[in-house]
Amino acid sequence: MARMVFKMVAVVALLGSATVALAQRNPAYQAARAAGEVGEQPDGYLGVVGSASAEVRALVNSINIQRKAAYTQQSASSGATVEQFAFTSGCNLIGQTAPGEKYKGPDGQWKTRGAGAPERDSRCI
Repeated sequence: MARMVFKMVAVVALLGSATVALAQRNPAYQAARAAGEVGEQPDGYLGVVGSASAEVRALVNSINIQRKAAYTQQSASSGATVEQFAFTSGCNLIGQTAPGEKYKGPDGQWKTRGAGAPERDSRCI
């Protein structure tokens, strides 16, 4: 039963990625991502890699507020908790990173995506 709920959340999270993607069309976000200053985390939120400027930190905070709002709204219709929905979204967002982009691996360390698939939590489907 839990596995079925997780799969349903995964489908809804994929559909909800469009909402999150709208917030990420910001050129400052794209520049920070390309420079390796920000990266995707397994919890579904964007993280600051290393020490970044106040502007990058504010941008990450703003995007994370938008993500939290989207996760809250979408989890209500999926029957999952916000945390479950955010985790599933994190799995998907890490999977969507492009080579050269940063993401946090299951060991909690920042990694740079290579040509292959990124390392993801074993609970990701």
